[in-house]
Amino acid sequence: MNDNTDPIEPAAPISAANATVEPVVQPPASAATAKPKAGGVARSSAIFSAMTLLSRLAGFARDLVITAALGASAGPAADAYYTALNFPNLFRRIFAEGAFAAAFVPAYAKTLKSEGEAAADKVATDALAAVAAVTVALTLVAQLAMPWLMTVINIGFLDDPARFKLAVILTQITMPYLPCMAIAALLSGVLNARGRFIVSGAYPILLNLIMLAAVIPVKGDQIEAAYAASWAVLVAGVAQAGLCWWAARRAGANIRLSPPKMTPAVKAIIITAVPAAIGNSATQINVFISGNLSSFVDGGRTWLATADRLYQLPLGLVGVAIGIALLPKLSSAVASRDHAQQQASMDEALILSMALTLPAAAALMAMPYFLIDALFTRGAFLQVDAVNTARALLHFGWGVPAFVLIRILAPAFFARGDTRRPMVFALTSVAVNAVLAIGLFNLGMGVAGIAAAVSASAWTNVLLLGATLWRREHYRPSPRAVWRLGRIALASAGLAAVVGAASWARPMLQAPVADLLAMAGSSHGAKEITLLLVVAAGGLAYVALAFLTRAVTMAEVKGLVRRSR
Repeated sequence: MNDNTDPIEPAAPISAANATVEPVVQPPASAATAKPKAGGVARSSAIFSAMTLLSRLAGFARDLVITAALGASAGPAADAYYTALNFPNLFRRIFAEGAFAAAFVPAYAKTLKSEGEAAADKVATDALAAVAAVTVALTLVAQLAMPWLMTVINIGFLDDPARFKLAVILTQITMPYLPCMAIAALLSGVLNARGRFIVSGAYPILLNLIMLAAVIPVKGDQIEAAYAASWAVLVAGVAQAGLCWWAARRAGANIRLSPPKMTPAVKAIIITAVPAAIGNSATQINVFISGNLSSFVDGGRTWLATADRLYQLPLGLVGVAIGIALLPKLSSAVASRDHAQQQASMDEALILSMALTLPAAAALMAMPYFLIDALFTRGAFLQVDAVNTARALLHFGWGVPAFVLIRILAPAFFARGDTRRPMVFALTSVAVNAVLAIGLFNLGMGVAGIAAAVSASAWTNVLLLGATLWRREHYRPSPRAVWRLGRIALASAGLAAVVGAASWARPMLQAPVADLLAMAGSSHGAKEITLLLVVAAGGLAYVALAFLTRAVTMAEVKGLVRRSR
């Protein structure tokens, strides 16, 4: 499935509130031109993750409203809507955030450091013209061919003419989001290279707010709600591109609109991006296979999309954030042949990402049904939908560390200008996913088998990336990093035990909460409040175990706070 989020958020996509733009004074030297400092990945990732957290929270609010309005297996609206989200999202991840980021960000950061702001902004102007031209042309072709494309991407819809027709119309509405998001991704890369992470983490907030404003007024009509949500995607795309343009100009980037030109810089970016695009398309082929298989089950696309929302949370907050912060710093360290900084940046990214990801994965696997039922079962989203979504979430859960590790290991190749090997490894993972997804789906696992295949293919990719970095001596985790990872895993196992026991004892825990609410005159909210209490208890258990096992020390926390300041 998707690697973001949020469906259609950069992270994703995966998928918060009013966008906060950092007041910018044009600096004498950008973050890209300065020598990377210890703790820089953590600090930059913290900024990006804080903004992404706001976006994800609003994304949850958005999804709660949409799943209640559209349901899953109770009608054609939900599956058609998630098709309309996933199709432009597929191309966005291939071009806008995947291949383009891998090729453009190092090129822009290198030019900014070696030739100055004017030359770097010329590269960005030419790249913007090229990516806009390509995505607009792709959008026009897709719009005209959408009825034929839908027969390929959702074979199972052919048996349901109403669902097929609605999916075609809604996807035609959302498809112009692609060029808007491509422009926003380029400008976000400019901001990141200049050390500005607030807007690049915050602009998905607009999508969530606009979709909430569009769907909340719709009452009781699933089809009307699906149309409202789809039109909101298009409006949000224009708003997001506009916000990133404004922020880049405020940051001092002199980027202009111009006709597309095949300049040497653009040619170099394309040459670098093509293998990365093929590699990133591998993940999207996985999405294509998953979507096609799930289209044979009423509600299948919605079950996967809802499970996707939860496992994308740690990926968006951790993997994407650290990967975005890591690439410019690693590129600078590679360019200056600073091997110590390369090792320090990779170790820091690995430890920080796993300290946040392993407990999240443990919780997803220990209490999948509790999470789905408490968050989404209401309105048109039925109990049967919660059960099937939880089965998929369980198998996405053990793949979460792999999804994040890909974001950490791949930049070690991209920073060295190597996009071919990640491409080959990603294509290999596609083959693994295709074989397993088809096999497990037909052997009776259904939609859960699709999720298991996606996780297995992600771990295949991680093993290939990690083994190659090890063999070529580009990166080997230090003994200290391995020591820390073992203790993080131990603390995460403790968290899993706590929340797993709480999930088993849910009726006993939820009953007194319901009684207290009844005394206050309310018959709703017991399962949600119980979930919050269990999550809080699990979080406290993890923190306590992390300090007890010395996976984290107070001195390191104080040092991180000082560096952030």
